[in-house]
Order: sequence, then C-alpha cells, then structure tokens
Amino acid sequence: MNRLHTLSVIPTLPEKLERLRDVAMDLHWTWNPDATELFERLDPELWDKVEHNPLCLLAGIGQDRLEEAAADEGFLDHLETVTKDFKEYRHEKEAWYQQQYGDKKDLLVAYFSAEFGLHECLPIYSGGLGVLAGDHLKAASDLGVPLIGVGLLYQRGYFRQYLNADGWQQEHYPSNDLFCLTVELIKNEQGEPIATKVLIGTREVEVHFWKVQIGRVTLYLLDTNVYSNHPEDRQITETLYGGDTEMRIKQEIVLGIGGVRMLKMLGLNATVFHMNEGHSAFLALERIRQLMAEQNQTFAEAREAIRASTVFTTHTPVPAGIDKFGQDQIFKYFKEFWPSIGLDKESFLALGGVKKGKADSPFNMANLAMETSAYVNGVSKLHGEVSRKMWADRWPLVSSEEVPIYHVTNGVHARSWVAPEMSHLFDRYIGKRWQEDPRDHDLWKRIERIPEEELWRTRERMRERLVIFARERLRKQLQRRGEPLSEIERASQVLDMKTLTIGFARRFATYKRGNLLIQDPARLAKILSDPERPVQILIAGKAHPKDDPGKGVIREIIHYARQDEVRDRIMFLEDYDMNVARHLVQGCDIWLNNPRPPMEASGTSGMKAAVNGVLNCSTFDGWWVEGFDPGVGWKIGNGEVYEDIEVQDKIESELLYDLLEKEIVPLFYSSSRGRIPMEWTAMIKRMLMNHCPVFITTRMVSEYTREAYIPTHERSAQLMENSGERARALSAWKERVKSLWQDVQIVEVRGDGQQQLNIGDNVRIEALVKLGSLDPSEVQVTAWVGDLGGEREITDAHSVPLSHKSTDENGNLVYEGEIECSSAGQFGYAVRILPYHRDLDSPLELGLVTWE
Repeated sequence: MNRLHTLSVIPTLPEKLERLRDVAMDLHWTWNPDATELFERLDPELWDKVEHNPLCLLAGIGQDRLEEAAADEGFLDHLETVTKDFKEYRHEKEAWYQQQYGDKKDLLVAYFSAEFGLHECLPIYSGGLGVLAGDHLKAASDLGVPLIGVGLLYQRGYFRQYLNADGWQQEHYPSNDLFCLTVELIKNEQGEPIATKVLIGTREVEVHFWKVQIGRVTLYLLDTNVYSNHPEDRQITETLYGGDTEMRIKQEIVLGIGGVRMLKMLGLNATVFHMNEGHSAFLALERIRQLMAEQNQTFAEAREAIRASTVFTTHTPVPAGIDKFGQDQIFKYFKEFWPSIGLDKESFLALGGVKKGKADSPFNMANLAMETSAYVNGVSKLHGEVSRKMWADRWPLVSSEEVPIYHVTNGVHARSWVAPEMSHLFDRYIGKRWQEDPRDHDLWKRIERIPEEELWRTRERMRERLVIFARERLRKQLQRRGEPLSEIERASQVLDMKTLTIGFARRFATYKRGNLLIQDPARLAKILSDPERPVQILIAGKAHPKDDPGKGVIREIIHYARQDEVRDRIMFLEDYDMNVARHLVQGCDIWLNNPRPPMEASGTSGMKAAVNGVLNCSTFDGWWVEGFDPGVGWKIGNGEVYEDIEVQDKIESELLYDLLEKEIVPLFYSSSRGRIPMEWTAMIKRMLMNHCPVFITTRMVSEYTREAYIPTHERSAQLMENSGERARALSAWKERVKSLWQDVQIVEVRGDGQQQLNIGDNVRIEALVKLGSLDPSEVQVTAWVGDLGGEREITDAHSVPLSHKSTDENGNLVYEGEIECSSAGQFGYAVRILPYHRDLDSPLELGLVTWE
C-alpha cells in the first residue's frame, strides 16, 4: 500500500477537566477506587462499553457531557480529591524502600517479561504470568522500589475468545488502537521516535520505544511495527505467543537484546536485571557483548560481572513448558552474534544446554537463564522443590535438596483485586493503613472486630453483583451467536442471588483439569439441583489456539451445561480477561482449583479470591501447600502423584464430590440467628487474617528486594570496581581451580567411634585431605549431615563446617568439626570438599565436589 500519513485528533477537554487526561495516562488509577468511580461517573454505560478504558471514554463521550461535568461542583470536587491523592502518592518520599534501604540510591532493577497484565484496557497479557508481572510492578510502585519494566507492545495482543454453536473455542485478534492505549511514544528533542536496531536473520529491524506510567514505576515497551521495516519484521510484535517457534525466537531476540539496547539509549543504567521466565534470557548475551566491547574483557570475565547482577524466576514445573529452539534456528539468528562475544558455535550452543554431538538436542532458554544468573528461584515452596529435582542433572554431584534454586512465593496486588465492598469494610474496621502496608500481621488481627452479620451481608452483595454481571455477559454471548429471543430472555433467569456459588477460571491446559468436576455427571447434577441446598458454578478460561485437547475440555463443559437439569446452575463465561477475573474472584463463595499435582507452579487466582473472603478448595499443589489449613479452606487429596492419570482423576473427583456433599455445602447452608452461617464467616475471618499479610505482592517484592535485588546489586558493584578487576580475578580463579581440582581428595575420615549416642551428645569428626596446589582458603570442607532413610540415603540434610587445624606427618591437611545430636533417630554423614571464593554465588556454582 502507499505510505500512510496519520493524524491524531484528541478530545477537547474543558480547562477545568484537563487533569482528567493526566489521571488517565497513569495506571495508578486502576487500583484507586476513587479514580475509577470518577471515570464511571462521566458515563456509566459508555465506561462499560469501552471496557473501562479512560482514553476511549474521553474520546467517545459527547462534548456536551464534558461541559456539563465541568460545571458540576460535585464532579470537580471529586476530581480534585483524585488529583491530590495522585500527586501525594507519586511524590511520597518515605515509602518502604526509602525507609529500609535509603542508602542504596543507585539501585535500579530492570524487570523483563514477555507479557504484563496491568488492566484490561492494555491487552498485552494472556494469563497468570502477565498478571503476576503487572502486580509486581504495582507493588514495586507502592513500596518505592526503584524498578522499571521491559516488555513488548503487541499490535494485537492475545486472542479474544468466543464459542461456536457446538461449544468449540474460536479465536479472533482485534488490533489494539494505540490512540486509545495508555502508552506514549518516546521521542527525542526534535520530536522524532528514539529507536534502536536489532539484527534478525539477515535484516536489521528498527525498534521503537513506548512507555506506560504505573504510579512510581515506568514500563518500557518495544515495537517493531515501524513503516521502515520489512512487512515480516513489522509482525514480530504483532501477536502475543502467536505463530511458531520462528516467531517466538524473533520476539525473544527483540525483547532480550533490543531491551538492553533500549535501556542504554535511554540512559537507564540498570544495576539488576530480573528475568520473569526465560523468554528474555538473550539479554545476558547482549550485556556481555557490551561489557566486552566497553572494558576489553574476555567472555568469561564479562560473564562473571553480568551473572552477578542477574535474577531469574522460573514459573515452569515441567520440562515441556520451557522455550526451546532447534540448533538450526540458533545458527540462523546468532551466527553473526557469537563471534562478537568470542565464542564458537559449539561453546555458544552449550550455553543453552545443547549436548555435544547431538543434532536433535535443543537450545533451552531456561538453561541459558540459569547459566547467566546469580539468583534463581521458583514461585512457591513446592515449586522450589520441584525445580531443584527438575534441574538436578546440572549439579550431579550433590543431592537435589542442595541445588541452588530458591523460592519466592507469588502474591497478588491486593488493592487491584479487592472488591469495593470489601475495601470499604477493611477501611472501617482495620483502617486505611491496610492499603499502605498490608504486610502488617497485627493489623489484620483487627478482622475479628467485623460483625459476622456485616461480613456476611457484604459477601452477599458481592455475589449479587457477580450474578448480575454473569447474566448480562450471557445475554451478549447468546445475541452474538444469533440464538432465539426466548433463549436470550432466559439469560435473566439463570443463576440465583442466594445460592452457593463456585468459581473456576484459568488457562484451559489439560493438566488443570477443567472437567474434573463433571467426571460423574449424574452426581454433580444431584449436587447442583438440590432443592434445599442448591449449588451453582461459573467457569471461564481460554485454551491455547493450538491446544485441541484443551478446547475439547471447554466443549465438554458446554455440552454438559446445556442439559435441562443443570442449565440454570452452570455457566461458561466467554473471553476470560482481567475484568471477568475481578468479578469472579470477588463474587464467588468457593474458588475451585484442581490441577494435577505437582504441575501447578504457584497459582495466584486463589490468592485473589482469598483477599475477597472467598474460601479455597484446591488440590494440594502450588501455593496451597503453604496456604492450606483446615480452618481456612479445603484440600483435595494430599498432593499424591499417580502413574495412571485416569485413576487419579477418578479418585480426586470423588474426593471433590465428597467435600461438597459432606462439608462445603452443609457448612454454607448452616444458618443460625439472622440466617447467618456463623462457622462459614468464622472461616472467612481466619483466612483473611492468615492470608492477607502473606500472599500479596508487597510481601513478595520486599522479599525479592532483600534476598535478590540488594545482594546482587552490591556484589555486582564490587565485581565491577576498577574496570571489573574482581570479575577478571574471579574468572581467572575459576579456570585455575577447574584445572587443579583433579588433585583434590579425601584421604580418610575418622569419627570418635561411638555407636550409641544420647540426645545432646556431640560427635567429633576428623578428615585428612589433600588439596594439591590449592590453598586451604580456596576450599570448604564440610560434613553433609541428615536423616538416614531406608534406602541408606541422606535426606533433610544440612552442612556442618570442618576447620583446618593442622598438617600431619604425611602432609595431609587435618580438618576437624563436631556434629550435635539434637534429636533421636538414625542419622548419617558424609564429608566433602567444595571450592570457595568470596565472590562465588554458591559453592556449587562450578559443579566441583569431592566426596569421601
């Protein structure tokens, strides 16, 4: 087509309303109820129609209505309040980070993610990973953590879902109207877009930058939809997770390599780089390239400095969920790159875990991320354990317990997800400080002050709002399908305001078992249609466009829901997004989560429900391993892993039916005085007190700051001093230790000979070792002590250091230490030697271990 010239026409806001545009352009409004009410007040019907997008609202509203609002003193007072709150928030000088780490003024975290779920008005997310990333940025803003986000600006984002007459998922990809997105193109002083270029195959691709303001945090988005680019290259940032692995590797090159170049061009000197999943792992290679060029370092030296400042969070509990690329693809896109970092093809492929001489061995992005990160973590306690076992072959000489992968349990941004009704309740009985520092456990003990009747009536109003929303959503679904008028009119009759409501909403991957509840259709129908104690279910979620088994699960649910005996009791809400999610997690009574253990890394939807007083019923997986207590919810099984998944599904579906029939439903309908189910409301109170200060992103981000950001920031600064002097020294030391480790050996281990010991006794250990040319200061000699199981393997172990005491007549170094017998049982120990250097991330980093 011919070159297209664009004109941007913006609405004419009366002078008194000009501040509305400023409020709209900062997504802080998304967690400020006063601000959302302000926009809705302009035109409630249009506000819903434009999917709560303030820029679309201002563009579509009539000029007469704007003039009317400008003359409305009440509206202007409301605007003044919102603007004042906005300014106070942006300019607050003593947030949590400033109070705790005021001396760390040079810290800047660059948080990379392939998707960010901030609000439905900015559709550049698909599901939990993106929403978690969005909540991470919001919490960093609340805490004052110096952090910026880096992602991609998708022209179409993720697909919109609708179902055909047979219940089969269909996808369509509407283009995002940049005019109506809260994004701003970054330009230079001459008004021209600032851009960088990235080599994709044989072509250089121009990349533009956009920014999104989120309170105190800025999100930067990269965009290849530039006229000067080849048509194929313009499509790189078109669709989130669209296309094949060819498109995926192009997107990840733009995100990782382009993202690092963007930060450099904008003068944003990040000191810590946090990769949210492995999609952005190529960033480490570009950082190494830049450092090698700037400071004349070798690859090994530059990698030490870069590794020290990199954090990697994995969200994947199964190998199949990790991005992998064929060796031919790596050659196609990186054959010009690896010479720039001083590597040959084989060495470069090894960074991605490619096995030497195996043409079918893929390049693994998680492996690349781990190779170049100082701190690696899973997203729940259980996921940390699963990840250590999953990656144990990277550290073959130690037990999986000691693999250096940690965990930071996910959380949710409470202020974004708590319903207005519940928020007002918290304000009244806890005080507004719950919004400023929800991590305060003592604060949440005030939940006890809430009268049971008021808590129950609040929850009822939230359920009523959900039912109204679901009916309207169903009516629109039926209209779109062209259903008869009689069916459309029935939409106003489905569901009931007083009925126990179960919510189930998530990505429809088969392991999440969206159809577990309908394993026994007749038994479920009996539960749903009980005339005295009825139950209703609301379901939502998308299957990946290429996941036919997942689509089949949705179709199975739709067909079941059409049966006469349940059609008013079960509903599938199409096109699951953050708006649908908010209504569901706020209005349900039970949040159901039944993945097949241990395949749920964390799962945050249940946390969103919990902060709204919704009780959880879940398999013992993900975050629920930490969150479950008999007094706050229910668990389906004990996290057992079955060889036959059909047997597992049958057993656990029956457990779920039993819980509903014998515990959940009777408890919900066990009303006493004033028709209030007192034990149910007591469970809600216990859950709010236990979960609200823990499973939130302010706790999560503060933990990342303490455990990952500050330590990596400080260690990286030390390695980079004097043009990377310590990084060079560390690199040289590693090469030296690797070459000399073959001479390290344990000659003999001596105990004190006692076989029967009492609690409180100490066992003295002496080890004779040879270190060859290494100095004792370059190693750690330890006893690995733990329970001795039936298979004679040490479990639940810990390390006890042994100290160098002397040298014997044979030249052996003598190390001594003591093991304390603190409990009864059978224990074992084994002595080992590890390398030690003050600048190592972990003694296991080199993979060098010598056992007795």
